Amino acid sequence: MSYHEKISTLIEAKQQATVALSDAIWAVPELHFQEKKSVQYMKEALEKEGFQTDVGVAGLETALVGTYGSGKPVIAFLGEYDALPGLSQKGGATQHEPLVDGGSGHGCGHNLLGTGAFAAAVAVKDYLAQNHQSATIRFYGCPAEENGSGKAYMAKAGLFDDVDIAISWHPGTFSTVMTCSSLANYAATFKFTGKSAHAAAAPHLGRSALDAVELMNVGVNYLREHIIPEARVHYAITNSGGTSPNVVQPYAEVTYLVRAPKKQQVQEIYQRVEQIAKGATMMTGTSVDIEFEGAASDLITNKTLYDVMYQQILEIGMPDYTIEDEQYAKAIFNTFTPEVQAASLVGLRKEDAKQLQGKVIADHVPGMLPEFIMGGSTDVGDVSWNVPTVQCTTVCMALGTPLHTWQVVSQGVMPIAHKGMLQAAKIMACTALALLDNPTYIEEAKKEWQERLDGEIYQSLIPEGTQPPKR
Repeated sequence: MSYHEKISTLIEAKQQATVALSDAIWAVPELHFQEKKSVQYMKEALEKEGFQTDVGVAGLETALVGTYGSGKPVIAFLGEYDALPGLSQKGGATQHEPLVDGGSGHGCGHNLLGTGAFAAAVAVKDYLAQNHQSATIRFYGCPAEENGSGKAYMAKAGLFDDVDIAISWHPGTFSTVMTCSSLANYAATFKFTGKSAHAAAAPHLGRSALDAVELMNVGVNYLREHIIPEARVHYAITNSGGTSPNVVQPYAEVTYLVRAPKKQQVQEIYQRVEQIAKGATMMTGTSVDIEFEGAASDLITNKTLYDVMYQQILEIGMPDYTIEDEQYAKAIFNTFTPEVQAASLVGLRKEDAKQLQGKVIADHVPGMLPEFIMGGSTDVGDVSWNVPTVQCTTVCMALGTPLHTWQVVSQGVMPIAHKGMLQAAKIMACTALALLDNPTYIEEAKKEWQERLDGEIYQSLIPEGTQPPKR
């Protein structure tokens, strides 16, 4: 029996408990740095499997490391479990149906992500025990991927310093290896303070913090023309200063998120945003306090590792889908606008797109894409600056499903999602075993990693002296 067959058997033997863990985390959607129930579920599951656990690592209350075995190599599996605000949704529904108005939901599938990584770690642990092999297997429970970048704090604290290889995945609409890098980012909230006054009777006595926010936004919007086209600058007014137009608003806040392909580019653009904020205070007679929200590094890809992982995807193959799976996926697909439906195959090779035309589930493994920079960011980037890292994605939802939507939440407890999670666990576990059985892969991956860093040393974007958030 090949190790692919053995790993599949091990994961399928525990699939009921694995699915139950994922569904339990889905049912308690917790926002960044607040994942107290989720991390407790993870802790209990790891300890039941014989892992030693350490909760609260790197000063993060909801971060966790579970360890099994000893010695080299050290293989890390990265898990996440944070949810998104405003995406509460009934599981399995094919229309927008919030469970709690304004509540949170797993709109990026992190209930699956964390549990799939856990299942991979457990399978490798079981395999090593059965075959009398030794290595250190670690599961990293990483909070706040969506907002706050928990892994950046964990990397800054040195938690990955002795790791040889890091492995992770993300729920998606295709099953393939991730050959993409990601954008570095930096987020901060600008808190303006002015002076209230009667807006009609004594406006000259007031100093409007809301004016400062608006002027800052105008300034940054003019800045956009003079930054690199690959950069992105987003903002949200998180406090407009009240609801009374007859009061000069004495306090207002705006949160900014700056993205660019490289960390240095992000830092340069962010410093210009800061200067614009200070200019807004000069124009309005207000003051500003700046609060750091989070930062993530760009991701260092590794061809040696994603070649190894892609072979595991081909060996594992796709799950079987039932008529009920197809019908449900079709119902979800029909909730998308024609524009979203048309974009469902964008980015694939022509031959793969042709094969999937008219389908609602991507039921075959597409060809590996060349390297590219995706439009988003991830704190996996900070891990990749410290250790060679590889990721895959698997089919956990209907074709075309955009992340961060109620449709992702709906599908997160359905059989398609569970099948994708178990497939990811098998791929990650088999990738780890391929590396353990062929140590030269690890050495080649490390050599390539050094070459890609080209002498640059990891420097966290988190400002010195910044303490991990307490929520």
